Amino acid sequence: MNKQPKPERVDADNPEWSAPEVAHALRADQLPAPLRAKLGGRPKAAATKEAVKLRLDPDLLVVLRATGDGWQTRVNRILRERFAL
Repeated sequence: MNKQPKPERVDADNPEWSAPEVAHALRADQLPAPLRAKLGGRPKAAATKEAVKLRLDPDLLVVLRATGDGWQTRVNRILRERFAL
């Protein structure tokens, strides 16, 4: 790619890598274990949830969202309680 970067998009603190730097770079699985642990993010849950599309009435959605962050988790709990799961 021989396109010249736009001057306003050049980041002097984070310059583009040269070919030798790219060739010398390590894959994430090649990093030392302590560093991988720091970069790994949150551990995977034993039981993950499944994303679904659910159509709700707009007024109901407004009320649910108004309860603040975590409203989807609360809906999940309410459904579990309702169906005794």
